[in-house]
Amino acid sequence: MGKALTEQELHNLAMNHVGKDLEQRGFEFIAINSKLKKHPQFVCIDKNKQYYFVIVRVVILPDNPNNYDIVWMEAFKKHAREQDAKVLYAGVGIGNIDQEKAPIYLNQDYLLEYNGIQVLDTNLN
Repeated sequence: MGKALTEQELHNLAMNHVGKDLEQRGFEFIAINSKLKKHPQFVCIDKNKQYYFVIVRVVILPDNPNNYDIVWMEAFKKHAREQDAKVLYAGVGIGNIDQEKAPIYLNQDYLLEYNGIQVLDTNLN
């Protein structure tokens, strides 16, 4: 067996997938923060100079990467409103290709569940 990826390495792997997606969608990166539990991971602008705060969350499959802490996200959306930014959420699920709940190893194939970027409404309810 190889070396199991750390939580930070899994987060970086997820950020690489999301970063490529953002790039393909034409976003320009203003800031990138790859530290765990520091949000947002990406600050981007689109061609209209609209700012976006992008949250990247990685989970180990079979956990659902599309689920997030709603209470925490409401506080984050408030911060985005104050900065005139929109919030994008990118959940990424990564799993061992051979055995559920086994570690993901460096330089080995892995399962990936990524349903793209979700735009989260920052308007007050």
